[in-house]
Amino acid sequence: MLRQSARLLALAAGTLLPLSQALAQEPAARPAGPAAIKADPQDSPLVSTEWLEKNLDAKKVRIVEVSVEPGVFERGHIPGAQNVVWHTDLVETVSRDIAGPEKFTALVRRLGIDRDTTVVLYGDNNNWFAAWGAWVFAQYGLVDNVKLLDGGRKKWEAEKRPLDTRSADVAASGFTPASASPALRARFSDVLAVAKKERDEQILDIRSPDEFSGKIIAPAGVQELAIRAGHIPGSVNVPWGKAVNADGTIKSPAELKALYAAAGIDGTKPIITSCRIGERSSHSWFVLSRILGYQARNYDGSWTEYGNAVGVPVVNLAGTVWGGK
Repeated sequence: MLRQSARLLALAAGTLLPLSQALAQEPAARPAGPAAIKADPQDSPLVSTEWLEKNLDAKKVRIVEVSVEPGVFERGHIPGAQNVVWHTDLVETVSRDIAGPEKFTALVRRLGIDRDTTVVLYGDNNNWFAAWGAWVFAQYGLVDNVKLLDGGRKKWEAEKRPLDTRSADVAASGFTPASASPALRARFSDVLAVAKKERDEQILDIRSPDEFSGKIIAPAGVQELAIRAGHIPGSVNVPWGKAVNADGTIKSPAELKALYAAAGIDGTKPIITSCRIGERSSHSWFVLSRILGYQARNYDGSWTEYGNAVGVPVVNLAGTVWGGK
């Protein structure tokens, strides 16, 4: 009832909000989504924008935004959504680690999420950090009931669906997490074993081709750097962006299978996804494990850990040498 009231008030007050033009417009005509999404969201790891707008007030649905850009939530979010800040809420801020059991439990209870809750994660940048959130949630046993909004903020805003600036008022849950599972997370020793051909797994590096080849160590302007350029021996490169359409939605399973098969990944071997700090690779982890059903782990240490390690093998095709700047 509280969320219903808040939504009605927000819609009524639309002309007073910063995003007044978007709020005042009716949703535009939209193309039909993939059949798997339209049929039954309970059987899909994705929900469509159409489905979410129809279920904004459902009692057992919680909407959570995890965006990269600070402040984007406050400027306008999906009605009823709650904000999760990835670099403080989902991690331990001192150690480089995901949120521990106590911190994660407190967060999920505050969000009003329980095991029978359908959780819809979405965010900017094609759901990069929403997928990171799904990966963290999965480690504590929240897997099948956690969905991504297909297309994320980009599609929701493009379709001029309603936005709100109010905070959702939800009752806290009594959620008790499962023990954090190591099965979805690859460690440095795991990828080193693959690099040394001591383990028969595949590493999918989803960074840009220039990062993969060693032409650049990292994209311009990023703060997370490594001392060396290149990639982990034995890894293959399929940039994460190839898995999405122009509107931010994830490609069909048939297209995804063909995309990864062209790089030699067909699900017959365990896969480790890697990028620079583990967030873009979470997107590919979601695609591989949740949509295609492949056995996949995410390496959140990624290149900022491996590329800074001492005495490990590296492939640096471009020969770029770190110059201290």
